[in-house]
Amino acid sequence: MDDNLPLLPSTGEPLSRVDGRLKVTGQARYAAEHVVPGCVHGVLVCSAIARGRIRHLEVGAAEKAPGVLAIISHRNAPKVPGYQSAETNHNPRVEGQEFRVFFDDQVHFSNQPVALAVAETLEQAQHAASLIRVEYEAAAHQTSLAKNLAANLAPRKEAEYRRGQPDAYKTAPVRVEQEYRTPMHVHNPMEMHAAIALWEGEKLTVYNKTQGPKLAQQDLMRMWQLPADDVRVHSPFVGGAFGGSSRIWPPEMAAIIAAKKVGRPVKVMGRRDQEFNMVGYRPQSIQKISLGATPDGTLVGITHQAYGMTSQHEQFEERIVHPTKSAYAVPNLNTRYRLVPLDVSTPCWTRGPGETSGSFALECAMDELAEALSMDPLALRLKNYADRDPENDKPWSSKHLRECYARGAALFGWSQRTPAPRSMHTPDGHLLGRGMSTGIYKAERSAATARARLLPDGTLLVQSATADTGPGTATIMTQIAADASGVPPANIRFELGDSALPEAPLQAGSHTATSVGSAVHEVCAALKQQLLDLALHLPGKALGKLEKPDLTAENGFVHSSRKGGCRLSYGEVLKQHQLPALEVTQKAEESPEMKKYSGKSFCASFVEVEVHPLTRAVRVSRVVSVVDAGRVLNAKTARSQVLGSVVWGIGMALMEDARLDHRYGRIVNHDLAEYHVPVNADIPQIEVEFINQPDPVLDPMGAKGLGEIGLVGFAAAVANAVYHATGRRVRELPITPDKLV
Repeated sequence: MDDNLPLLPSTGEPLSRVDGRLKVTGQARYAAEHVVPGCVHGVLVCSAIARGRIRHLEVGAAEKAPGVLAIISHRNAPKVPGYQSAETNHNPRVEGQEFRVFFDDQVHFSNQPVALAVAETLEQAQHAASLIRVEYEAAAHQTSLAKNLAANLAPRKEAEYRRGQPDAYKTAPVRVEQEYRTPMHVHNPMEMHAAIALWEGEKLTVYNKTQGPKLAQQDLMRMWQLPADDVRVHSPFVGGAFGGSSRIWPPEMAAIIAAKKVGRPVKVMGRRDQEFNMVGYRPQSIQKISLGATPDGTLVGITHQAYGMTSQHEQFEERIVHPTKSAYAVPNLNTRYRLVPLDVSTPCWTRGPGETSGSFALECAMDELAEALSMDPLALRLKNYADRDPENDKPWSSKHLRECYARGAALFGWSQRTPAPRSMHTPDGHLLGRGMSTGIYKAERSAATARARLLPDGTLLVQSATADTGPGTATIMTQIAADASGVPPANIRFELGDSALPEAPLQAGSHTATSVGSAVHEVCAALKQQLLDLALHLPGKALGKLEKPDLTAENGFVHSSRKGGCRLSYGEVLKQHQLPALEVTQKAEESPEMKKYSGKSFCASFVEVEVHPLTRAVRVSRVVSVVDAGRVLNAKTARSQVLGSVVWGIGMALMEDARLDHRYGRIVNHDLAEYHVPVNADIPQIEVEFINQPDPVLDPMGAKGLGEIGLVGFAAAVANAVYHATGRRVRELPITPDKLV
């Protein structure tokens, strides 16, 4: 090692992504890009009806097409052992019977895979798929949430919550009672769902797109009834997921079934239109929320009732009423959450799952209450600030939301806002509106394991079976490892995305940094201590006669603090002991201390909009987002996470809406030409600030979750700003010009 290496950059510094060069040079391999000898291609054929059965499949012409190896359907697919009974098919992330690919002739939703054409080349498989003819026996279907509310059912987990007197808002002198709606939102990642499956005897290898290699492995073990040693999942790079790669989806299972059938590796990659109603989405919601307060703004009671859509064959539930439970100090609160089964595919976690939809209703209602009280919206939130978690009366592990409010208001110039709607204008005559909102999202930690291996050349390999869906996991873990081990980041390699690595939870719910980061911190600290022990007992006393307090380890060197003491590189310590490597594996459990506390991340969003006076076109012109997410682990990647949340929030507020044609149960805007997402021209100046105060309880780094919090509540801030600009309250997203005319 070079004695002149710079000092270690501490955790929190804006270290550039360690895998950035691989990505920009095309060396990073995503699910469909792995080179597997002998790999052939599969192309899906999907149902044209929402409910019914397959009466007949005509595959003769397709089977005779050039290069075709098989046409696979329910008639000839290899049996999947885990599909045979609901009991063996239980999925811990959803309740009930998951969709079973090529299992029988039943059609459960539009766009359901009904056949797979497998051929030597992609073009041959596409041609063969086009020759398959399907005759259906259609049955009556239901895909409208609004028309089927009466057919609701209680989720298996928490359906109702109550503290104090139910419906106490009715006793308050000032009340707001409104209904809010959010549409289906589709993840639409850059990388579509794909898999390459390979069977070697009874051993299964899958290259796929997953947020949890270990969880994907467990799902496949359950489905195929195989031991862990016989299932391996590779997912080193993920091109965007946001919750959409949190389970095994039909394209992956189709590839695995096909590989079993043809005895060759099979690649299946979905088309863009197959990202709609096949591989998860944010479910549509209808929410009824009522708030009551005294004239000075003190909340008396809140009632929040929410309906969410799910599929007929599974129950998917989310945390839609959770922001309401904890955001404000209100003594009387009751929530009720119901699922409405429809003939659609199963929804899945989508960035800020539940909280993002629920906070739209809550934060808009708070704005409407402020209007009814003739009170400043920020003052109303401060009036009802919760110093403890109202849901469970526990103290917060940390909370700096007041600072978020104060800093955001100052940066934004909130005091310059005139309260009356339509009272502010831009110099060119556009209506100007300013709104704000609160975000609250769980901050938690799961058990995780990491392995650290120090080599004689001074390099450190750290491994854990986590994933990186875009936030910069490898970079952050490299920084945590550097701080804990004393090895410079340039000499650290972090390996992830392989189920053969030490156990790690799903990358979701904003808990990867706290969970896997804790394991990386602990294993690297343990390795450093072992290294110091080795240095104390060097052959020939290379550092002199020493005691443990005399030694420090940093920047890749063991130092003696005694007068005239010398230093040795980490690698030299290993060489002196003739060790090929120093390896430690450590499991970091959940923090037992956290049982006494409530963990949350917080955010204050301030938004300015400009609305054209004639066309009513809305443009977000300025955003200030101030976040309390504990200690920031990397200033650059953390800011990027919040920027991404804001961009998504603009799309959610103004554009995104997966439209179902209920006549056919089919999403009609199933591409990026008609399912609108923001582009660079839609994005204004965004100021992001972090309170950057460590959480003293949750984990040894002081971090809290960051991936979701910037999105929670943001759409409401836009809606509140639009109301301030126009005087028209839009309670159904997205806010499009026709709703403002």
